[in-house]
Amino acid sequence: MVLGVVPFPRSLSTRAGVFTLSPEVVLTGDAEVASVIADLVLARTGVRLRVAVAVAVAAASGRTIAVRRTGTGAPEGYRLRVDPGGVALESPDAAGLFYGAQTLVQLLSHNDAGGWDLPAADISDAPRFAHRGMMLDVARHFFPVPVVERLIDRIAALKLNVLHLHLSDDQGWRLALQSRPALAHRGSQTSALGDPGGHFTGADYAHLVAYAAARHVRVVPEVDLPGHTHAVGLAYPELVEPPVISASVAETAATFGGGIPTPGEPYTGFAVGFSSLRIRDEATYKFLADVLGEIAALTPGPLLHIGGDEALGTSAEDYAYFLTRATEIVAGLGKTPVAWHEAGRVAGIAPGTIGQYWGFVTPIDGADEDARGFIAGDGRLILSPADAIYLDMKPDAQSALGLEWANGPTSLEAAYSWEPTRVIARASDRDILGVEAALWTETLATEADIEAMVFPRIAAAAEIAWSAADGPERTWPAFRERVAVLAELWADAGIRAGRIASPPPVAGAEADSDPAGSASPAESAAGSAP
Repeated sequence: MVLGVVPFPRSLSTRAGVFTLSPEVVLTGDAEVASVIADLVLARTGVRLRVAVAVAVAAASGRTIAVRRTGTGAPEGYRLRVDPGGVALESPDAAGLFYGAQTLVQLLSHNDAGGWDLPAADISDAPRFAHRGMMLDVARHFFPVPVVERLIDRIAALKLNVLHLHLSDDQGWRLALQSRPALAHRGSQTSALGDPGGHFTGADYAHLVAYAAARHVRVVPEVDLPGHTHAVGLAYPELVEPPVISASVAETAATFGGGIPTPGEPYTGFAVGFSSLRIRDEATYKFLADVLGEIAALTPGPLLHIGGDEALGTSAEDYAYFLTRATEIVAGLGKTPVAWHEAGRVAGIAPGTIGQYWGFVTPIDGADEDARGFIAGDGRLILSPADAIYLDMKPDAQSALGLEWANGPTSLEAAYSWEPTRVIARASDRDILGVEAALWTETLATEADIEAMVFPRIAAAAEIAWSAADGPERTWPAFRERVAVLAELWADAGIRAGRIASPPPVAGAEADSDPAGSASPAESAAGSAP
């Protein structure tokens, strides 16, 4: 029997027998996680398990799912043992218990009597990388709190522990700030393709941070600077330079619409690289201090992302000057700066700055050298290769949603068939903080659009981030079988996933290869991200 367990544990062995769920089963031990398991099982099966704080109640039942903290083990790791007479889940921390609960629910299957069973099994598990994330772009299209809540639930079920929110871009500013109220008031009215805009209030954002934390997910906010700032100019025109209209910008406007960027008017197209803050104006750094300071105060997590990508309207000298000062501001707020990989070419960025690599699985145009700059500065890397886990890339050529500038459509197989330590030469496991899938939303306007593009490919990113590279089940054929079983759980939960089947490979090409002569993301006519 194929078990729909994704990501696959460090070790999993099964034995004869099953543990059958029934209303007589009692959950005992850690009350918080026991309640989580009860809710997950109820949603999955309709069976309501009892949660008993009193040991005597559990002992009288005789059939228990025991949840407890232990003093040993890897952070976020867990051990799960299923016997016909009972289940034991243990971990040194709350996160590990939570992840063990997710595995338990994935193990459930129907039995011939119409009930639900857990196979007798022994599982020992812990994550490979500390940072396992997904980025949601709410700037190109805005998505309200309930949509983001559901996405948090779904990524947490796959043991992802970071939600990176891309809060600003040329098309919109999406977080209301007391220090700079005009940003949301004037910069959030529209979205890409002329669709309606929107923004989070401070209370909305605080709620999402708390909602995520309850599911062991940290929120990483991003304000993209010094480019991708046309929306800033709607609120504070004195802080931005006039748009730089390159041939690429004109070509993108001709291909996708949205017009040519015009000062003072909302931008609804897909072009990138035309906007810039005024780098040598001290008012810009007062703006940064206000904005980044307020966002840092709203965000308990350690990371604050300042963008830094595709600043094509900024000279190299000004770019270096800006990134040096911006990362210093973030570090001075007690946060660790994060920036897209272009910032790695700046020698003066704050020590320890984390780089997010968005180039290809096989790097081009010196992107790998930029990425190594963070390592040289005592930082680490988050890997988000665009031709593997940019979830806004079309899953196949027939898809009505998505773009295809990152080496064409990205199948589920391509999303799975890459290894983090082989992307950036001379970057070791220790240099890699983690893996993060990204969803840019130029063409995505609804929750159904998100689901169709995120699922099933997010499961590939989750397994690469969590599971050991040399595990026996860490193969494309094994993963494809397991995710097909897991898709039944998604369907029961109402998730409108894309298809599991992978299109046939192109003759003579590997799934994650870099076709000769392909354009770089920055040069692509629809080079939309980050």
